[in-house]
Amino acid sequence: MGNELFGDIQGDSWRIAHAIELFHNFTLLHDDIMDKASLRRGQTTVHIRNGENTAILSGDVMLVQAYSCLQELSAEYIHWILKLFNQTAREVCEGQQFDMDYESRASVQLEEYIQMIKLKTSVLLAASLKMGAIVGGATRHNCDRLYGFGKNLGIAFQLQDDYLDCFGDPKKFGKQVGGDILRNKKTCLLIKAQELAGAAEQKTLNELLVLQPANKAQEDEKIAGVLEIYKRLGAADFTRQLIADYAARAMQHLEEVVVVHSRKQPLRDLADYLLHREY
Repeated sequence: MGNELFGDIQGDSWRIAHAIELFHNFTLLHDDIMDKASLRRGQTTVHIRNGENTAILSGDVMLVQAYSCLQELSAEYIHWILKLFNQTAREVCEGQQFDMDYESRASVQLEEYIQMIKLKTSVLLAASLKMGAIVGGATRHNCDRLYGFGKNLGIAFQLQDDYLDCFGDPKKFGKQVGGDILRNKKTCLLIKAQELAGAAEQKTLNELLVLQPANKAQEDEKIAGVLEIYKRLGAADFTRQLIADYAARAMQHLEEVVVVHSRKQPLRDLADYLLHREY
């Protein structure tokens, strides 16, 4: 889509798209192991179905295969694509490390959290669009504006993902609702709730966070208790507003791309699709 915004799709765009899809799914295989996740896209995760060793090695091969796709690119821009791809791959790994580190920290600032999800999630979407723009012959200005669109859209998407983890329909969301709560992950909702909580609410929240459920009933009790606090303190409403703010920033960057207005419609539709999934 980044390529198509500026002209006809080039064959190299498909090679880059394959590489990005392989890289993205490699990170998900490893991410699910680290998060001990049992579901991905509504299906049993690879490490649960086939074992951790198989999941790790499968992810490793996917990363190697991603670079195999990129080695076929035109000499005209392979240097710029590889540079951006490698930068993005490093950033995604950094973001995942921050995510894991934050699980063991007593508190995390909202700015730290936003930086983490920018690295873990949004830079890959931003880089995907920019790579397509490079292949499409876009100017540096347009490449940078499209990167800004993807970056802010990615942050909004991850905030939405965190919200859906708490308030989504598991049949539509494809993952266990409340999984972040059970792992005490420092999402925007938890960070804001801790910031807004009075002494009594903080005590209740802390008691829920240290709870280690031994069965499904206790898991449900912990999730319900934390969700009630999120709603009562306004953390849920705050997160929805933050999603809207980053979405607006994304659309502003898209508007600043210098290209015929009608050509931007598919990207507007993409943003609408990503940010209006059912809660």
